[in-house]
Amino acid sequence: MHAAARSFCTGRAYRALAGRWMLPWALQGLDPGDHVLEIGAGSGAMAAQLLRAHPRLRVAVTDYDPGMVATAARSVAGFGDRASVQEADAGALPFADGSFDLVLSCAMLHHVLHWENALGEAARVLRPGGYLAGYDVLDSPPMRLLHLAEGGQVRMMRAGQLDVELRRLQLTEIRVRRSAAGLVARFSARKHPGACHG
Repeated sequence: MHAAARSFCTGRAYRALAGRWMLPWALQGLDPGDHVLEIGAGSGAMAAQLLRAHPRLRVAVTDYDPGMVATAARSVAGFGDRASVQEADAGALPFADGSFDLVLSCAMLHHVLHWENALGEAARVLRPGGYLAGYDVLDSPPMRLLHLAEGGQVRMMRAGQLDVELRRLQLTEIRVRRSAAGLVARFSARKHPGACHG
Protein backbone atom coordinates (compact mmCIF):
# COMPACT_ATOMS: atom_id res chain seq x y z
CA MET A 1 0.00 0.00 0.00
CA HIS A 2 1.25 3.48 -0.86
CA ALA A 3 2.46 5.54 2.13
CA ALA A 4 -0.24 8.22 1.71
CA ALA A 5 -3.00 5.61 1.59
CA ARG A 6 -1.52 3.80 4.60
CA SER A 7 -1.38 7.05 6.55
CA PHE A 8 -5.03 7.81 5.77
CA CYS A 9 -6.24 4.27 6.57
CA THR A 10 -4.49 4.19 9.93
CA GLY A 11 -5.47 7.69 11.04
CA ARG A 12 -7.93 8.63 13.76
CA ALA A 13 -10.35 10.32 11.34
CA TYR A 14 -10.59 7.20 9.16
CA ARG A 15 -11.20 4.97 12.18
CA ALA A 16 -14.05 7.19 13.34
CA LEU A 17 -15.51 7.38 9.86
CA ALA A 18 -15.19 3.62 9.37
CA GLY A 19 -17.00 2.75 12.57
CA ARG A 20 -19.72 5.36 12.54
CA TRP A 21 -20.61 5.57 8.87
CA MET A 22 -18.80 3.24 6.48
CA LEU A 23 -19.42 -0.05 8.29
CA PRO A 24 -23.18 0.43 8.77
CA TRP A 25 -23.42 1.62 5.16
CA ALA A 26 -21.54 -1.46 3.93
CA LEU A 27 -23.61 -3.90 6.00
CA GLN A 28 -26.93 -2.46 4.77
CA GLY A 29 -28.67 -3.75 7.90
CA LEU A 30 -27.42 -7.34 7.53
CA ASP A 31 -26.99 -9.41 10.68
CA PRO A 32 -23.31 -10.46 10.77
CA GLY A 33 -24.13 -13.83 12.35
CA ASP A 34 -21.53 -15.48 14.58
CA HIS A 35 -18.36 -15.59 12.47
CA VAL A 36 -17.19 -12.87 10.06
CA LEU A 37 -14.27 -12.70 7.66
CA GLU A 38 -13.03 -9.30 6.55
CA ILE A 39 -10.82 -9.54 3.46
CA GLY A 40 -8.39 -6.73 2.75
CA ALA A 41 -9.13 -5.32 6.18
CA GLY A 42 -6.39 -2.70 6.16
CA SER A 43 -6.10 -1.09 9.59
CA GLY A 44 -8.71 -3.37 11.18
CA ALA A 45 -10.93 -0.40 12.08
CA MET A 46 -14.10 -2.02 10.78
CA ALA A 47 -13.33 -5.36 12.40
CA ALA A 48 -12.77 -3.62 15.75
CA GLN A 49 -16.09 -1.80 15.42
CA LEU A 50 -17.89 -5.06 14.59
CA LEU A 51 -16.36 -6.72 17.65
CA ARG A 52 -17.39 -3.80 19.89
CA ALA A 53 -20.95 -3.81 18.57
CA HIS A 54 -21.47 -7.60 18.75
CA PRO A 55 -20.07 -9.09 21.99
CA ARG A 56 -20.37 -12.73 20.87
CA LEU A 57 -19.03 -12.24 17.35
CA ARG A 58 -15.78 -13.80 16.14
CA VAL A 59 -13.93 -12.00 13.35
CA ALA A 60 -11.11 -13.23 11.14
CA VAL A 61 -9.13 -10.39 9.58
CA THR A 62 -6.92 -10.75 6.50
CA ASP A 63 -4.81 -8.43 4.40
CA TYR A 64 -2.11 -8.97 1.79
CA ASP A 65 0.11 -6.14 3.10
CA PRO A 66 2.25 -7.23 6.10
CA GLY A 67 2.30 -3.67 7.47
CA MET A 68 -1.49 -3.47 7.48
CA VAL A 69 -1.68 -6.93 9.07
CA ALA A 70 0.44 -5.63 11.96
CA THR A 71 -1.76 -2.53 12.27
CA ALA A 72 -4.95 -4.61 12.20
CA ALA A 73 -3.53 -6.94 14.87
CA ARG A 74 -3.04 -3.94 17.16
CA SER A 75 -6.58 -2.72 16.41
CA VAL A 76 -8.22 -5.96 17.52
CA ALA A 77 -5.71 -7.03 20.20
CA GLY A 78 -8.10 -6.18 23.05
CA PHE A 79 -10.71 -8.69 21.86
CA GLY A 80 -8.71 -11.80 22.73
CA ASP A 81 -9.57 -15.01 20.92
CA ARG A 82 -12.67 -13.43 19.34
CA ALA A 83 -10.34 -11.93 16.72
CA SER A 84 -7.68 -13.48 14.52
CA VAL A 85 -5.45 -11.67 12.04
CA GLN A 86 -3.33 -13.11 9.28
CA GLU A 87 -1.61 -12.21 6.06
CA ALA A 88 -3.51 -13.74 3.16
CA ASP A 89 -4.16 -13.33 -0.53
CA ALA A 90 -7.88 -12.67 -1.10
CA GLY A 91 -7.63 -14.85 -4.21
CA ALA A 92 -6.45 -17.89 -2.21
CA LEU A 93 -8.00 -17.71 1.26
CA PRO A 94 -6.60 -20.11 3.89
CA PHE A 95 -10.02 -21.14 5.25
CA ALA A 96 -12.23 -24.18 4.80
CA ASP A 97 -15.35 -24.09 2.66
CA GLY A 98 -18.42 -22.77 4.47
CA SER A 99 -16.55 -21.21 7.40
CA PHE A 100 -18.22 -17.79 7.72
CA ASP A 101 -21.66 -16.24 8.13
CA LEU A 102 -20.51 -13.00 6.53
CA VAL A 103 -17.60 -12.01 4.31
CA LEU A 104 -16.95 -8.27 4.31
CA SER A 105 -14.98 -6.52 1.56
CA CYS A 106 -14.60 -2.76 1.88
CA ALA A 107 -12.80 -0.84 -0.88
CA MET A 108 -10.26 -3.58 -1.52
CA LEU A 109 -11.31 -5.47 -4.65
CA HIS A 110 -9.80 -2.86 -6.97
CA HIS A 111 -6.41 -3.61 -5.40
CA VAL A 112 -6.69 -7.22 -6.61
CA LEU A 113 -5.82 -7.57 -10.29
CA HIS A 114 -8.01 -10.68 -10.55
CA TRP A 115 -10.81 -9.50 -8.27
CA GLU A 116 -13.10 -12.18 -9.72
CA ASN A 117 -10.93 -14.77 -7.95
CA ALA A 118 -11.31 -12.90 -4.67
CA LEU A 119 -15.11 -12.92 -5.04
CA GLY A 120 -15.00 -16.63 -5.85
CA GLU A 121 -12.98 -17.30 -2.71
CA ALA A 122 -15.37 -15.18 -0.64
CA ALA A 123 -18.29 -17.24 -1.95
CA ARG A 124 -16.43 -20.49 -1.25
CA VAL A 125 -15.78 -19.70 2.42
CA LEU A 126 -19.36 -18.52 3.03
CA ARG A 127 -21.63 -20.99 4.73
CA PRO A 128 -24.89 -21.74 2.89
CA GLY A 129 -27.22 -18.86 3.73
CA GLY A 130 -24.30 -16.53 4.49
CA TYR A 131 -23.78 -13.08 3.01
CA LEU A 132 -21.07 -11.29 1.09
CA ALA A 133 -21.25 -7.52 1.59
CA GLY A 134 -19.21 -4.40 1.08
CA TYR A 135 -18.40 -1.64 -1.35
CA ASP A 136 -15.77 -0.74 -3.90
CA VAL A 137 -14.81 2.03 -6.27
CA LEU A 138 -15.89 1.90 -9.90
CA ASP A 139 -13.69 2.66 -12.88
CA SER A 140 -13.96 6.36 -13.67
CA PRO A 141 -11.59 9.22 -14.51
CA PRO A 142 -11.69 10.63 -10.93
CA MET A 143 -10.93 7.23 -9.37
CA ARG A 144 -8.14 6.52 -11.87
CA LEU A 145 -6.58 9.89 -11.03
CA LEU A 146 -6.91 9.27 -7.30
CA HIS A 147 -5.20 5.88 -7.55
CA LEU A 148 -2.51 7.07 -9.96
CA ALA A 149 -0.69 8.66 -7.02
CA GLU A 150 -0.46 5.28 -5.26
CA GLY A 151 1.86 3.93 -7.92
CA GLY A 152 0.51 0.43 -7.33
CA GLN A 153 -1.48 -1.68 -9.69
CA VAL A 154 -5.23 -1.43 -9.48
CA ARG A 155 -8.01 -2.89 -11.59
CA MET A 156 -11.28 -1.14 -11.02
CA MET A 157 -14.49 -2.73 -12.17
CA ARG A 158 -16.86 -1.06 -14.57
CA ALA A 159 -20.52 -0.55 -13.75
CA GLY A 160 -22.35 -3.84 -14.19
CA GLN A 161 -19.32 -6.13 -13.88
CA LEU A 162 -19.86 -6.79 -10.19
CA ASP A 163 -23.47 -7.82 -10.70
CA VAL A 164 -22.49 -10.17 -13.54
CA GLU A 165 -19.78 -11.81 -11.43
CA LEU A 166 -22.03 -12.30 -8.39
CA ARG A 167 -24.60 -13.99 -10.64
CA ARG A 168 -21.92 -16.18 -12.22
CA LEU A 169 -21.03 -17.37 -8.71
CA GLN A 170 -24.70 -18.39 -8.30
CA LEU A 171 -25.24 -16.09 -5.35
CA THR A 172 -28.78 -14.92 -4.67
CA GLU A 173 -30.49 -11.81 -3.28
CA ILE A 174 -27.95 -9.73 -5.18
CA ARG A 175 -28.09 -6.00 -4.52
CA VAL A 176 -25.65 -3.66 -6.22
CA ARG A 177 -26.25 0.05 -5.76
CA ARG A 178 -24.18 2.80 -7.28
CA SER A 179 -23.74 5.88 -5.18
CA ALA A 180 -21.36 8.80 -4.63
CA ALA A 181 -22.05 10.17 -8.12
CA GLY A 182 -21.58 6.70 -9.58
CA LEU A 183 -18.02 6.38 -8.24
CA VAL A 184 -18.74 3.66 -5.68
CA ALA A 185 -20.79 0.46 -5.74
CA ARG A 186 -22.24 -0.98 -2.55
CA PHE A 187 -23.15 -4.64 -2.78
CA SER A 188 -24.54 -7.64 -0.96
CA ALA A 189 -25.35 -11.16 -2.05
CA ARG A 190 -26.37 -14.37 -0.33
CA LYS A 191 -25.11 -17.90 -0.77
CA HIS A 192 -28.20 -19.99 -1.35
CA PRO A 193 -29.19 -21.78 1.89
CA GLY A 194 -29.28 -25.11 0.04
CA ALA A 195 -25.90 -24.64 -1.65
CA CYS A 196 -23.16 -27.18 -1.22
CA HIS A 197 -19.92 -25.95 0.32
CA GLY A 198 -17.35 -24.70 -2.13
